[in-house]
Amino acid sequence: MQFSEQWLRSWVNPALNTEQLSDLLTMAGLEVEETVAAAPAFCGVVIAEVKECVKHENADRLRVTKVDVGTGELIQIVCGAPNVAVGVRIPCALPGAVLPGDFKIKPTKMRGVESNGMLCSGKELGVPEDVDGLMLLPADAPIGQSIRDYLGLDDQLFTLKITPNRADGLSIRGIAREVAALTGAELKPVAIEPVAPSIDDVRPVKIESREACGRYLGRVVKGVNAAAATPAWMRQRLERSGLRSISAIVDITNYILLEQGQPMHAFDLAKIEGGITVRQARAGESLLCLNEKTVELQTKHLVIADDAKPLAMGGIMGGEHSGVTTASRDIFLESAFFAPEAIAGKARELGFGSDSSYRYERGVDFALQREAIERATRLVLDICGGEAGPVVEEVAELPKRLSVKLRVARVAKVLGVALSAEQIGDILSRLGLAHSLENEIFTVQAPSFRFDIEIEEDLIEEVARVYGYNSIPADAPRSGMRMLAQPEEKRPVDQLRHLLAGRDYQEVVSYAFVDERWERDFAGNDNAIRLQNPIASQMSVMRSTLIGGLVDVLAGNINRKQPRVRLFEVARVFLRGEDGYDQPEKAAGLAWGPRLSEQWGAKAERVDFFDVKADVEALLHPVKAAYRKAAHPAFHPGRCAEVLVDGKAVGVIGELHPQWVQAYDLVNAPVLFELDLEVVTARSRIKAQPVSKFQPVRRDLALLVDETVTVAQLLSAFDAKRAEIVTDIELFDVYRGKGVAEGKKSLAFSVLMQDNSRTLTDEDVEPAMKALLEAVSELGAQLRV
Repeated sequence: MQFSEQWLRSWVNPALNTEQLSDLLTMAGLEVEETVAAAPAFCGVVIAEVKECVKHENADRLRVTKVDVGTGELIQIVCGAPNVAVGVRIPCALPGAVLPGDFKIKPTKMRGVESNGMLCSGKELGVPEDVDGLMLLPADAPIGQSIRDYLGLDDQLFTLKITPNRADGLSIRGIAREVAALTGAELKPVAIEPVAPSIDDVRPVKIESREACGRYLGRVVKGVNAAAATPAWMRQRLERSGLRSISAIVDITNYILLEQGQPMHAFDLAKIEGGITVRQARAGESLLCLNEKTVELQTKHLVIADDAKPLAMGGIMGGEHSGVTTASRDIFLESAFFAPEAIAGKARELGFGSDSSYRYERGVDFALQREAIERATRLVLDICGGEAGPVVEEVAELPKRLSVKLRVARVAKVLGVALSAEQIGDILSRLGLAHSLENEIFTVQAPSFRFDIEIEEDLIEEVARVYGYNSIPADAPRSGMRMLAQPEEKRPVDQLRHLLAGRDYQEVVSYAFVDERWERDFAGNDNAIRLQNPIASQMSVMRSTLIGGLVDVLAGNINRKQPRVRLFEVARVFLRGEDGYDQPEKAAGLAWGPRLSEQWGAKAERVDFFDVKADVEALLHPVKAAYRKAAHPAFHPGRCAEVLVDGKAVGVIGELHPQWVQAYDLVNAPVLFELDLEVVTARSRIKAQPVSKFQPVRRDLALLVDETVTVAQLLSAFDAKRAEIVTDIELFDVYRGKGVAEGKKSLAFSVLMQDNSRTLTDEDVEPAMKALLEAVSELGAQLRV
């Protein structure tokens, strides 16, 4: 909604400057998107009248003029405009004037003739007009007056960003009413007196679609001069509101739209056959609209029709064939209320809209129609002449205004400000909300121009707006605050994030809503938790694994030519449980590309299973995990393992299945892991123990075992029978080849032994090593010699 500040101040003129007024409207919910000057800055330009005009003796296109600028003596100015003539009144820039663009006017000579100023066009003043040449002013323009004052150029154009619930702010009347309520300034609306009919001509009006059209008024005006010029003041207000002047009758209906907020239309009476009916369109009907688009009407469309044909689309746009032209002599003015539900969305379906549909679909004051048609009639008679008939009115189903309760105590609780019943009552009165008070409870009746007041919270919002959001104190919270103790048995999740970031991983945050395909591919889940109202078709189910999100981010990075990617995410997944849904947290990671960034000190090698296994072990430290071959729908069948802690599966690690590498265009396979966050964050209480002062003893144990025997099995057997002095057992070599039989492998373990009270001897070490060898002999392990 764009409007002129000067026009608004003719209705209400608070003691605020432009900036303060803009801030007031914005803070009250009518957001001011921008304010711009109606004309660029210039000075020294006055109204002048040309008294003499003769041809320049040395130039065919120049004229030597003498103009009266109200100083008592004529000023000679050389002018080249084609429309300069004796008797015209035009803007004149005197010596010392500064025009837009910092163009300074000085006395000069043009082809040898002295010129003491400049006669101006609208373009030169930054006020473009259709006239080719000088800006021609009315014959009664006061000579010597500043052109800025005469044309009201010291004006600001406000553009409001009106929310859909505040349709009452789409007119000067509504904005002025709001400013008066906010500031207490006097509201001076235009006086609207009924126009007494001078002829008896009428056209009968009938409403068939009574739910869609609540009120319809029509009036015949005969003998108008539709070619009459639109007054300069009206044309100026229209243009400063973003509407171009078309013709006097059309300009008047547009003016009522902007001033009163009531859309109106004028028909050429000669093109109406019989009476007027508001009805639904019939099958096969069509209408050529004013925008020159032909609409094939459907039964859901509301039309204004005569006895033979549709004349207009109700609440949207008039028809071309029944519209008023400059040749029209008799017109039919309409003013109607259409229900928002009947208009909403119809214009968008047709691919066009109008100022009328914009207002009707948000809600027009349903008590305004008679005042609007009387105001329009008076303007038509004053500008175009003619004789008016009586107003014909048909009323159907109008919106019902239900009362809303407002508790004084509730206002204080919601706003945090204790306002008295008197203060609240004053605010309601200023807003035009009729009310009564009983036992500290207001019963409020919403006016016909407010469609957004339905519940108590709506009224509280109104009280807050007028009281002023800036007046509501910003009280700091008052409460005792203390740091909660961090359980020793649980590691902070941020510590895990830092650990992974330190190992070159970058954190991602992905949607919990995922593509159903991801669940089938990466989790083998054909019964995913489906959303009732997904935000997009590819986000229709809840994830049961974090793998899909990581793969999707990887694909995006590959598409952007990233050579090396390390990602991790800590988030919830969603599973079906016995009593509803479970939402465990998971920690997942992905590694893809070379093991190290490109460098001269190491050859390029792709990251593999064991690189990521090292990251998992660092994440679980000091807990030691075991690994067991596993099958998982997301991973390569021979390169996937379950992660075991205390014999319980707590996660999975593996290389992505070649099928999904190809399906998701990943070039080569990433390695991923996914762990239960509860296990990753758990840790045992710290137990202090002395550091031995004595040298440790190391023995190496090389074992020959079948290929089917895993390191995890051997370590588990060691742990079952390890002596107290054995502090650590680590695998340090795997060998297959010459000297080792087919189907066998050699595994070499380092065994560290140490005591806190003495230096170990062979008598202590040998029995411990023998016990370890006996422990793994049950798995077929033999000492390699």
